[in-house]
Amino acid sequence: MAKIVCVLYDDPVGGYPTSYARDDIPTLDHYPGGQTLPTPGAIDFVPGELLGSVSGELGLRKFLEGLGHILVVTSDKDGVDSVFERELPDADIVISQPFWPAYLTADRIASAPRLKLAVTAGIGSDHVDLQAAMERGLTVAEVTYSNSISVSEHVVMLILSLVRNYIPSYQWVISGGWNISDCVERSYDLEGMTVGTVGAGRIGTAVLRRLKPFDVNLHYTDRHRLPESVERELRLTFHPSAELMVRVCDVVTVNAPLHPETEHMFNDALIGKMKRGAYLVNTARGKICDRDAVARALESGQLAGYAGDVWFPQPPPKDHPWRAMPHHGMTPHVSGTSLAAQARYAAGVREILECWLDGRSIREEYLIVDNGRLAGAGAHSYSAGDATRGSNEAERFRQ
Repeated sequence: MAKIVCVLYDDPVGGYPTSYARDDIPTLDHYPGGQTLPTPGAIDFVPGELLGSVSGELGLRKFLEGLGHILVVTSDKDGVDSVFERELPDADIVISQPFWPAYLTADRIASAPRLKLAVTAGIGSDHVDLQAAMERGLTVAEVTYSNSISVSEHVVMLILSLVRNYIPSYQWVISGGWNISDCVERSYDLEGMTVGTVGAGRIGTAVLRRLKPFDVNLHYTDRHRLPESVERELRLTFHPSAELMVRVCDVVTVNAPLHPETEHMFNDALIGKMKRGAYLVNTARGKICDRDAVARALESGQLAGYAGDVWFPQPPPKDHPWRAMPHHGMTPHVSGTSLAAQARYAAGVREILECWLDGRSIREEYLIVDNGRLAGAGAHSYSAGDATRGSNEAERFRQ
Protein backbone atom coordinates (compact mmCIF):
# COMPACT_ATOMS: atom_id res chain seq x y z
CA MET A 1 0.00 0.00 0.00
CA ALA A 2 1.31 3.45 -0.96
CA LYS A 3 0.31 6.87 0.31
CA ILE A 4 0.01 9.50 -2.41
CA VAL A 5 -0.22 13.19 -1.48
CA CYS A 6 -1.56 15.33 -4.31
CA VAL A 7 -1.44 19.15 -4.16
CA LEU A 8 -3.82 20.88 -6.59
CA TYR A 9 -5.24 24.37 -6.93
CA ASP A 10 -8.55 25.41 -5.38
CA ASP A 11 -11.93 24.85 -6.99
CA PRO A 12 -13.67 27.82 -8.68
CA VAL A 13 -15.02 30.44 -6.30
CA GLY A 14 -18.56 29.55 -7.36
CA GLY A 15 -18.03 25.82 -6.79
CA TYR A 16 -16.95 22.88 -8.93
CA PRO A 17 -18.57 23.12 -12.41
CA THR A 18 -21.76 21.22 -13.10
CA SER A 19 -21.60 22.07 -16.81
CA TYR A 20 -19.04 23.38 -19.28
CA ALA A 21 -18.97 25.88 -22.14
CA ARG A 22 -18.28 23.13 -24.68
CA ASP A 23 -19.44 19.54 -24.93
CA ASP A 24 -16.06 18.13 -25.92
CA ILE A 25 -12.44 18.87 -26.75
CA PRO A 26 -10.51 17.95 -29.91
CA THR A 27 -8.99 14.48 -29.99
CA LEU A 28 -5.27 14.30 -30.74
CA ASP A 29 -3.41 11.15 -31.75
CA HIS A 30 0.16 12.45 -31.50
CA TYR A 31 2.25 15.49 -30.64
CA PRO A 32 4.27 17.45 -33.22
CA GLY A 33 7.39 15.47 -33.93
CA GLY A 34 5.62 12.16 -33.44
CA GLN A 35 5.77 11.65 -29.65
CA THR A 36 2.73 9.72 -28.50
CA LEU A 37 0.23 11.10 -26.03
CA PRO A 38 -0.05 9.51 -22.58
CA THR A 39 -1.11 5.87 -22.74
CA PRO A 40 -2.56 4.86 -19.37
CA GLY A 41 -4.37 1.55 -19.07
CA ALA A 42 -7.62 3.47 -18.47
CA ILE A 43 -8.93 6.82 -17.29
CA ASP A 44 -11.71 7.61 -14.84
CA PHE A 45 -12.59 11.09 -16.08
CA VAL A 46 -14.23 12.81 -19.02
CA PRO A 47 -11.73 14.80 -21.13
CA GLY A 48 -12.68 18.46 -20.96
CA GLU A 49 -13.65 18.43 -17.28
CA LEU A 50 -11.83 20.48 -14.64
CA LEU A 51 -9.27 17.97 -13.35
CA GLY A 52 -6.50 20.21 -11.99
CA SER A 53 -8.43 21.49 -8.99
CA VAL A 54 -9.00 19.77 -5.66
CA SER A 55 -12.38 18.29 -6.58
CA GLY A 56 -11.07 17.10 -9.94
CA GLU A 57 -8.37 15.03 -8.21
CA LEU A 58 -6.73 14.41 -11.62
CA GLY A 59 -9.29 11.64 -11.94
CA LEU A 60 -7.13 9.41 -9.71
CA ARG A 61 -9.20 8.45 -6.67
CA LYS A 62 -11.12 5.49 -8.10
CA PHE A 63 -7.96 4.05 -9.64
CA LEU A 64 -5.74 4.41 -6.55
CA GLU A 65 -8.25 3.47 -3.88
CA GLY A 66 -9.36 0.51 -5.98
CA LEU A 67 -5.82 -0.83 -5.62
CA GLY A 68 -5.82 -0.22 -1.86
CA HIS A 69 -3.67 2.91 -1.88
CA ILE A 70 -4.31 6.11 0.10
CA LEU A 71 -4.88 9.36 -1.78
CA VAL A 72 -4.78 12.72 0.00
CA VAL A 73 -5.72 15.75 -2.13
CA THR A 74 -5.32 19.30 -0.83
CA SER A 75 -4.64 22.88 -1.89
CA ASP A 76 -3.23 23.75 1.56
CA LYS A 77 0.49 23.61 0.83
CA ASP A 78 2.41 26.35 2.65
CA GLY A 79 3.65 26.58 6.22
CA VAL A 80 4.28 24.16 9.06
CA ASP A 81 0.56 23.83 9.82
CA SER A 82 -0.48 23.09 6.23
CA VAL A 83 -2.11 19.82 5.22
CA PHE A 84 0.81 19.13 2.89
CA GLU A 85 3.33 19.52 5.72
CA ARG A 86 1.31 17.23 8.00
CA GLU A 87 0.78 14.50 5.39
CA LEU A 88 4.27 14.53 3.89
CA PRO A 89 6.30 12.58 6.52
CA ASP A 90 4.77 9.19 5.65
CA ALA A 91 4.08 9.86 1.96
CA ASP A 92 5.49 7.54 -0.70
CA ILE A 93 4.57 9.72 -3.67
CA VAL A 94 3.97 13.47 -4.02
CA ILE A 95 2.09 14.94 -6.98
CA SER A 96 2.16 18.69 -7.53
CA GLN A 97 1.70 21.26 -10.30
CA PRO A 98 3.74 24.15 -11.69
CA PHE A 99 0.61 26.31 -11.44
CA TRP A 100 0.16 25.77 -7.68
CA PRO A 101 3.52 24.31 -6.66
CA ALA A 102 4.08 22.43 -3.44
CA TYR A 103 7.70 23.49 -3.01
CA LEU A 104 9.53 20.27 -2.22
CA THR A 105 12.53 21.71 -0.40
CA ALA A 106 15.59 19.86 0.84
CA ASP A 107 14.17 20.07 4.37
CA ARG A 108 10.83 18.65 3.26
CA ILE A 109 12.57 15.83 1.39
CA ALA A 110 14.58 15.05 4.53
CA SER A 111 11.36 14.96 6.57
CA ALA A 112 9.81 12.31 4.30
CA PRO A 113 11.87 9.11 4.68
CA ARG A 114 9.36 7.02 2.68
CA LEU A 115 9.26 9.41 -0.28
CA LYS A 116 10.45 7.80 -3.50
CA LEU A 117 8.62 9.57 -6.34
CA ALA A 118 7.72 13.20 -7.08
CA VAL A 119 5.41 13.72 -10.06
CA THR A 120 4.70 17.03 -11.77
CA ALA A 121 1.21 17.25 -13.25
CA GLY A 122 2.37 19.28 -16.20
CA ILE A 123 5.83 20.42 -17.29
CA GLY A 124 8.59 21.98 -15.17
CA SER A 125 9.83 20.40 -11.95
CA ASP A 126 11.89 23.26 -10.53
CA HIS A 127 9.55 23.44 -7.53
CA VAL A 128 11.39 20.28 -6.47
CA ASP A 129 14.90 20.74 -5.07
CA LEU A 130 16.41 18.60 -7.80
CA GLN A 131 19.85 18.49 -6.26
CA ALA A 132 18.39 17.21 -2.98
CA ALA A 133 16.27 14.72 -4.95
CA MET A 134 19.41 13.39 -6.64
CA GLU A 135 21.27 13.13 -3.35
CA ARG A 136 18.35 11.19 -1.82
CA GLY A 137 18.00 8.84 -4.80
CA LEU A 138 14.46 9.96 -5.64
CA THR A 139 12.72 9.75 -8.98
CA VAL A 140 11.20 12.95 -10.37
CA ALA A 141 8.91 12.74 -13.40
CA GLU A 142 6.71 15.10 -15.38
CA VAL A 143 4.32 14.78 -18.31
CA THR A 144 6.57 16.03 -21.09
CA TYR A 145 4.85 17.81 -23.99
CA SER A 146 1.41 17.52 -22.37
CA ASN A 147 0.89 21.29 -22.41
CA SER A 148 3.73 22.59 -24.61
CA ILE A 149 1.38 23.66 -27.40
CA SER A 150 -1.02 25.15 -24.85
CA VAL A 151 1.78 27.39 -23.57
CA SER A 152 2.97 28.32 -27.06
CA GLU A 153 -0.55 29.46 -27.99
CA HIS A 154 -0.62 31.56 -24.82
CA VAL A 155 2.71 33.18 -25.76
CA VAL A 156 1.38 34.29 -29.14
CA MET A 157 -1.75 35.65 -27.47
CA LEU A 158 0.33 37.67 -24.99
CA ILE A 159 2.60 39.08 -27.70
CA LEU A 160 -0.37 40.27 -29.72
CA SER A 161 -2.11 41.61 -26.62
CA LEU A 162 0.90 43.76 -25.74
CA VAL A 163 1.81 44.98 -29.21
CA ARG A 164 -1.80 45.78 -30.17
CA ASN A 165 -2.57 47.30 -26.73
CA TYR A 166 -5.54 44.95 -26.33
CA ILE A 167 -6.08 45.02 -22.56
CA PRO A 168 -6.43 48.83 -22.17
CA SER A 169 -8.73 48.89 -25.21
CA TYR A 170 -10.94 46.21 -23.68
CA GLN A 171 -11.02 48.15 -20.42
CA TRP A 172 -12.36 51.23 -22.23
CA VAL A 173 -15.27 49.12 -23.50
CA ILE A 174 -15.97 47.75 -20.02
CA SER A 175 -16.01 51.26 -18.59
CA GLY A 176 -18.47 52.44 -21.24
CA GLY A 177 -16.00 54.47 -23.28
CA TRP A 178 -15.14 54.74 -26.97
CA ASN A 179 -11.72 56.30 -26.58
CA ILE A 180 -10.02 55.34 -29.84
CA SER A 181 -7.05 57.66 -29.43
CA ASP A 182 -6.34 56.30 -25.98
CA CYS A 183 -6.52 52.77 -27.36
CA VAL A 184 -4.20 53.25 -30.33
CA GLU A 185 -1.55 55.58 -28.88
CA ARG A 186 0.35 52.45 -27.81
CA SER A 187 -0.88 50.10 -30.57
CA TYR A 188 1.50 48.78 -33.25
CA ASP A 189 1.56 46.08 -35.91
CA LEU A 190 3.51 42.92 -35.18
CA GLU A 191 4.20 42.55 -38.91
CA GLY A 192 7.84 43.33 -39.72
CA MET A 193 9.02 43.23 -36.11
CA THR A 194 11.94 41.11 -34.95
CA VAL A 195 10.93 38.46 -32.44
CA GLY A 196 13.41 36.33 -30.53
CA THR A 197 13.05 33.41 -28.15
CA VAL A 198 15.38 32.55 -25.31
CA GLY A 199 15.07 28.78 -25.46
CA ALA A 200 14.03 26.81 -28.53
CA GLY A 201 12.94 23.50 -27.11
CA ARG A 202 9.45 22.14 -27.63
CA ILE A 203 7.68 25.31 -26.51
CA GLY A 204 10.12 27.80 -28.02
CA THR A 205 10.09 26.05 -31.40
CA ALA A 206 6.29 25.84 -31.32
CA VAL A 207 6.17 29.61 -30.70
CA LEU A 208 8.47 30.24 -33.66
CA ARG A 209 6.30 28.06 -35.92
CA ARG A 210 3.15 29.93 -34.90
CA LEU A 211 4.73 33.33 -35.43
CA LYS A 212 6.12 32.63 -38.90
CA PRO A 213 2.81 33.44 -40.71
CA PHE A 214 2.86 36.94 -39.12
CA ASP A 215 5.75 37.92 -41.42
CA VAL A 216 8.13 38.71 -38.59
CA ASN A 217 11.89 38.23 -38.41
CA LEU A 218 12.56 35.23 -36.17
CA HIS A 219 15.64 34.89 -33.96
CA TYR A 220 16.60 32.43 -31.22
CA THR A 221 19.24 31.45 -28.71
CA ASP A 222 19.57 28.07 -27.02
CA ARG A 223 22.29 25.90 -25.50
CA HIS A 224 21.35 23.31 -28.16
CA ARG A 225 21.30 24.72 -31.69
CA LEU A 226 18.42 23.60 -33.88
CA PRO A 227 19.05 21.49 -37.00
CA GLU A 228 19.99 23.46 -40.08
CA SER A 229 16.86 22.20 -41.83
CA VAL A 230 14.65 23.80 -39.15
CA GLU A 231 16.58 27.07 -39.33
CA ARG A 232 16.03 27.17 -43.10
CA GLU A 233 12.36 26.20 -42.86
CA LEU A 234 11.53 28.94 -40.35
CA ARG A 235 14.14 31.42 -41.62
CA LEU A 236 15.73 31.64 -38.18
CA THR A 237 18.74 33.63 -37.07
CA PHE A 238 20.76 31.95 -34.32
CA HIS A 239 22.60 33.87 -31.61
CA PRO A 240 25.14 32.24 -29.26
CA SER A 241 23.86 34.24 -26.27
CA ALA A 242 20.78 36.09 -25.05
CA GLU A 243 22.84 39.25 -24.68
CA LEU A 244 23.59 39.31 -28.40
CA MET A 245 20.04 38.43 -29.42
CA VAL A 246 18.06 40.92 -27.34
CA ARG A 247 19.90 43.90 -28.85
CA VAL A 248 18.10 43.42 -32.17
CA CYS A 249 14.65 42.26 -31.00
CA ASP A 250 11.40 44.20 -30.75
CA VAL A 251 9.84 41.29 -28.85
CA VAL A 252 11.61 38.74 -26.65
CA THR A 253 9.86 35.63 -25.36
CA VAL A 254 11.36 33.44 -22.64
CA ASN A 255 10.89 29.69 -23.10
CA ALA A 256 13.82 28.24 -21.13
CA PRO A 257 13.95 26.07 -17.99
CA LEU A 258 14.91 27.61 -14.67
CA HIS A 259 18.38 26.64 -13.46
CA PRO A 260 21.33 28.60 -12.04
CA GLU A 261 22.37 29.86 -15.49
CA THR A 262 18.96 31.36 -16.26
CA GLU A 263 17.96 32.58 -12.78
CA HIS A 264 17.54 36.39 -12.92
CA MET A 265 18.92 36.37 -16.47
CA PHE A 266 16.76 39.37 -17.33
CA ASN A 267 18.18 41.82 -14.80
CA ASP A 268 18.84 45.55 -15.11
CA ALA A 269 21.95 44.92 -17.21
CA LEU A 270 20.35 42.64 -19.80
CA ILE A 271 17.11 44.62 -20.02
CA GLY A 272 19.26 47.71 -20.51
CA LYS A 273 20.75 46.11 -23.62
CA MET A 274 17.31 45.59 -25.17
CA LYS A 275 15.90 48.09 -27.67
CA ARG A 276 14.02 50.90 -25.93
CA GLY A 277 10.34 50.10 -26.18
CA ALA A 278 10.80 46.37 -26.64
CA TYR A 279 8.30 43.87 -25.24
CA LEU A 280 9.20 40.99 -22.93
CA VAL A 281 7.01 37.90 -22.51
CA ASN A 282 7.80 35.22 -19.93
CA THR A 283 5.75 32.03 -19.63
CA ALA A 284 8.74 29.93 -18.50
CA ARG A 285 9.52 30.65 -14.84
CA GLY A 286 9.17 33.86 -12.87
CA LYS A 287 12.70 33.82 -11.46
CA ILE A 288 14.25 34.04 -14.93
CA CYS A 289 13.28 37.72 -14.82
CA ASP A 290 14.41 39.91 -11.93
CA ARG A 291 11.20 41.09 -10.29
CA ASP A 292 12.24 44.67 -9.51
CA ALA A 293 14.28 45.16 -12.70
CA VAL A 294 11.16 44.43 -14.78
CA ALA A 295 9.08 46.92 -12.79
CA ARG A 296 11.77 49.58 -13.12
CA ALA A 297 12.04 49.05 -16.87
CA LEU A 298 8.30 49.51 -17.34
CA GLU A 299 8.29 52.64 -15.20
CA SER A 300 11.19 54.16 -17.16
CA GLY A 301 9.92 53.16 -20.60
CA GLN A 302 12.86 50.89 -21.38
CA LEU A 303 10.25 48.16 -21.79
CA ALA A 304 7.00 49.03 -23.58
CA GLY A 305 5.27 46.02 -22.04
CA TYR A 306 5.74 42.86 -20.01
CA ALA A 307 3.41 39.89 -19.97
CA GLY A 308 3.42 36.35 -18.71
CA ASP A 309 1.81 34.00 -16.26
CA VAL A 310 4.75 32.87 -14.13
CA TRP A 311 5.66 34.46 -10.81
CA PHE A 312 7.89 33.77 -7.85
CA PRO A 313 6.72 32.45 -5.51
CA GLN A 314 3.39 31.08 -6.66
CA PRO A 315 0.89 32.32 -5.76
CA PRO A 316 2.52 35.76 -5.37
CA PRO A 317 1.78 38.00 -2.39
CA LYS A 318 -0.82 40.71 -2.87
CA ASP A 319 1.86 43.42 -2.79
CA HIS A 320 3.99 41.82 -5.52
CA PRO A 321 5.05 44.73 -7.78
CA TRP A 322 4.05 42.89 -10.95
CA ARG A 323 0.41 43.24 -9.93
CA ALA A 324 0.55 47.05 -10.10
CA MET A 325 3.32 47.95 -12.56
CA PRO A 326 2.28 49.81 -15.74
CA HIS A 327 1.78 48.27 -19.18
CA HIS A 328 1.68 44.65 -18.07
CA GLY A 329 -0.43 41.71 -19.17
CA MET A 330 0.09 39.32 -16.27
CA THR A 331 -2.27 36.43 -15.50
CA PRO A 332 -2.16 33.64 -12.93
CA HIS A 333 -0.17 30.61 -14.10
CA VAL A 334 -2.80 29.32 -16.52
CA SER A 335 -1.07 28.92 -19.89
CA GLY A 336 -0.48 25.19 -19.46
CA THR A 337 -3.66 24.19 -17.67
CA SER A 338 -6.40 24.65 -20.25
CA LEU A 339 -9.08 21.98 -20.03
CA ALA A 340 -7.54 20.22 -23.03
CA ALA A 341 -4.09 20.27 -21.41
CA GLN A 342 -5.54 18.94 -18.15
CA ALA A 343 -6.88 15.86 -19.91
CA ARG A 344 -3.39 15.13 -21.22
CA TYR A 345 -1.41 15.76 -18.05
CA ALA A 346 -3.96 13.89 -15.91
CA ALA A 347 -3.66 10.89 -18.23
CA GLY A 348 0.12 11.22 -18.10
CA VAL A 349 0.17 11.25 -14.30
CA ARG A 350 -1.91 8.09 -14.29
CA GLU A 351 0.48 6.46 -16.78
CA ILE A 352 3.45 7.34 -14.55
CA LEU A 353 1.68 5.95 -11.47
CA GLU A 354 0.66 2.77 -13.26
CA CYS A 355 4.27 2.16 -14.27
CA TRP A 356 5.65 2.95 -10.82
CA LEU A 357 3.15 0.86 -8.91
CA ASP A 358 3.57 -2.07 -11.32
CA GLY A 359 7.36 -1.91 -11.14
CA ARG A 360 7.64 -0.99 -14.82
CA SER A 361 9.96 1.66 -16.27
CA ILE A 362 8.56 5.16 -16.69
CA ARG A 363 8.99 6.31 -20.27
CA GLU A 364 12.33 8.06 -20.74
CA GLU A 365 10.98 11.42 -21.92
CA TYR A 366 8.96 11.80 -18.69
CA LEU A 367 12.00 11.45 -16.44
CA ILE A 368 13.83 14.35 -14.79
CA VAL A 369 15.65 12.34 -12.13
CA ASP A 370 15.69 8.54 -12.16
CA ASN A 371 16.72 6.97 -8.85
CA GLY A 372 19.04 9.88 -8.14
CA ARG A 373 20.50 10.39 -11.63
CA LEU A 374 19.48 12.99 -14.18
CA ALA A 375 17.62 11.30 -17.02
CA GLY A 376 15.35 12.04 -19.96
CA ALA A 377 14.25 15.66 -20.14
CA GLY A 378 16.21 16.35 -16.94
CA ALA A 379 19.53 15.31 -18.50
CA HIS A 380 18.78 17.66 -21.42
CA SER A 381 17.99 20.67 -19.22
CA TYR A 382 20.05 20.39 -16.02
CA SER A 383 23.54 19.55 -14.78
CA ALA A 384 24.33 17.37 -11.78
CA GLY A 385 25.73 19.42 -8.90
CA ASP A 386 24.22 22.60 -10.34
CA ALA A 387 20.48 21.88 -10.41
CA THR A 388 17.83 24.18 -9.02
CA ARG A 389 17.42 24.77 -5.29
CA GLY A 390 14.83 27.51 -5.80
CA SER A 391 12.29 25.65 -3.69
CA ASN A 392 14.25 26.56 -0.58
CA GLU A 393 14.17 30.26 -1.43
CA ALA A 394 10.41 30.09 -1.93
CA GLU A 395 10.04 28.81 1.63
CA ARG A 396 12.22 31.62 3.00
CA PHE A 397 10.25 34.17 0.97
CA ARG A 398 7.02 33.08 2.66
CA GLN A 399 8.54 33.19 6.13
